[in-house]
Amino acid sequence: MSENRRPPVSRRGFLGGAAAVAAATAVPGLAQIAGAGPAAAAARPNILLIVTDDQPKQTEWALPKTVGWLADQGVRFTNGHVTTPLCSPSRSSVFSGRHAHNHGVRNNKASYELDQSTTVQKYLKQAGYRTGLFGKYLNSWTLADNPPHFEEFALLQPGFVDRQWNVDGTVRTISGYTTTTTIKNRTLDFLDKAADDPRPWFAYVTPYASHGPRTPEPKYADTTVPAWNGRPSVPEDDRSDKPAYIKNATGTLADGRRIRAEQLRTLLSVDDAVQAFKDKLQELGQLDNTLVIYIGDNGFGWGDHGWTAKSVPYRQAHEVPFLLSWPAGGLGAGTVDNRIVANIDIAPTILDAAGINPSAPQDGTSLLSSHSRDHLLVEWWKQGTGTGGAPTWSSYVAKDKQYTEYYDLTTDGNGTVSGTGQVKFREYYDLANDPHQLTNKLYQATPAQEQALGIPALAARLAADRVS
Repeated sequence: MSENRRPPVSRRGFLGGAAAVAAATAVPGLAQIAGAGPAAAAARPNILLIVTDDQPKQTEWALPKTVGWLADQGVRFTNGHVTTPLCSPSRSSVFSGRHAHNHGVRNNKASYELDQSTTVQKYLKQAGYRTGLFGKYLNSWTLADNPPHFEEFALLQPGFVDRQWNVDGTVRTISGYTTTTTIKNRTLDFLDKAADDPRPWFAYVTPYASHGPRTPEPKYADTTVPAWNGRPSVPEDDRSDKPAYIKNATGTLADGRRIRAEQLRTLLSVDDAVQAFKDKLQELGQLDNTLVIYIGDNGFGWGDHGWTAKSVPYRQAHEVPFLLSWPAGGLGAGTVDNRIVANIDIAPTILDAAGINPSAPQDGTSLLSSHSRDHLLVEWWKQGTGTGGAPTWSSYVAKDKQYTEYYDLTTDGNGTVSGTGQVKFREYYDLANDPHQLTNKLYQATPAQEQALGIPALAARLAADRVS
């Protein structure tokens, strides 16, 4: 059980005090809405959950309309994270509110390990919500298998142009650019049905942007993006204090610039889609009582420490954009929330807003509460025993420090873990003074220096977090 769990509070009291809720958005604690049982249908919000692919922070240039809606008129979480920087484990955490070591999807091959009875879509459908999925689901999921607990769906075989889809149980090829032709348009059709269907709805919208090969929509193929001169971690001149796989990394500033530009161009189409969703909600009169959450499923390196991928414990891989708006819940004023928040908090937040008590345990906490964690467990497993790539690791992530351990552990395609578990390498970064993670203070540190850094206590807490 997570230490982040809290007792439910009265949702009815919240709904009766909108002014107090609005005031609460100016401080780290947002609204306090209970999971005290199903709310009346008229009061339950619609849910629009948008999850992009491989989108790091520092990409808001491509999303002016999204930011103008969800951040300027909602909440911007400045310390948003994913608990495993890899697609399927992260998305399974979004669905279940659980860490990967609890939901079992430890790599992209293990998608069928997710207990579908623990997902937010199951709880919402059971509570009378109309549910829809439009875009990518889980890596390694067989396209012909219908995604459980979604009433309508257009399930994407990942890609950008002329892809195969499973549309409500029928697999077929649909021509066109996936973000706009299918994901945007089918989501709009799903929203349109709210004009005649009184049920609240849940739409899970998940474009392939900004994942490789990062193919832009033709109209954005030649768009000029703002110049970027890197950051101190790109490519980092001296990596002698880093693990072997980072010492051997070959990413350059030129690589980072290319990846960044390609990602931004694909995200321009996402921004268009989000604006279309907002316009449709406005037309339907449902803009105020729709809880909208926007997050990337993981970040991505732009040559930081020579790395041009995800799956690593460095900030660029696990920090993500995270936005939320719900005007009827008092969250429409444009506020900044500096708490450490994560993908595991999404399911608890949605269920809290809908007044649903989950029967399965959750590691995350509703963002509508005032709860604030002092650190977050971030974890990743190496699949297979081949050489290259990051070893299995876990990390204690706080605002001012990060402690990471690498282990002699691997997983098979089902996510089953094997190995000695021996700690093979460690890193500690003072994020307050070294935000780019240039100096690993544990490299050649003496026992006395480790003690002064508080490493024994951090190691003990990390060990406890990994099994909680």
